[in-house]
Amino acid sequence: MSAIRLLVLGAVRQHGRAHGYQVRNDLEYWGAHEWSNAKPGSIYHALKQMEKQGLLHAHEIAPSTAGGPPRTEYEITDRGVEEFFRLLRESLVAYDQKMDIQSAAIGFLVELERAEALDLLGERIRRIEEWRAAVTEHYIPEDGPEQLGHIGEIMNLWVHTADSDAAWTRGLIARLEAGAYTFAGEGEPFVGVLPEGRENPYATGERHPGDDR
Repeated sequence: MSAIRLLVLGAVRQHGRAHGYQVRNDLEYWGAHEWSNAKPGSIYHALKQMEKQGLLHAHEIAPSTAGGPPRTEYEITDRGVEEFFRLLRESLVAYDQKMDIQSAAIGFLVELERAEALDLLGERIRRIEEWRAAVTEHYIPEDGPEQLGHIGEIMNLWVHTADSDAAWTRGLIARLEAGAYTFAGEGEPFVGVLPEGRENPYATGERHPGDDR
């Protein structure tokens, strides 16, 4: 699974219609270029690929400011919406994925209804506990991972990471059960996109050929 597909689909969906530079600007505003593979080249490539796959629809609008061909705006299709929610749900429960997958999913958590989000987070904890039980039963020596020398620290890291993830997820569940945030069907959720014309304080400032397309 790739975080970039979920991030790009989600960004386009939040805008309704967006050109590539808007998507890039939003992802940089979220800091996604620091914790995922959401670099300019990956973003523009994902837009084109998902347009070919029928997940996005491309609209040609006015010529770019650079005087080149018409700029392209992207709109998510019905298939794209289905793919977005499939990726979102899978990313929330999948413990055997990289951190960027979980981070991208949390960024779009409120696109779900609260009850479903709670169910998915509960499933995440169940899978973490299942994984932990399996590895500690079969791979940790009776006297502890230190019996494997410094290699045992790898197991310490895995188990500590799993425990931390489970603890954080339980905390999130408690906050959601207490009414935190606005979910689908509850009103207008918080949408972290930049208003038109507002400068992005977190932009990298690096130019890319795709910025004017």
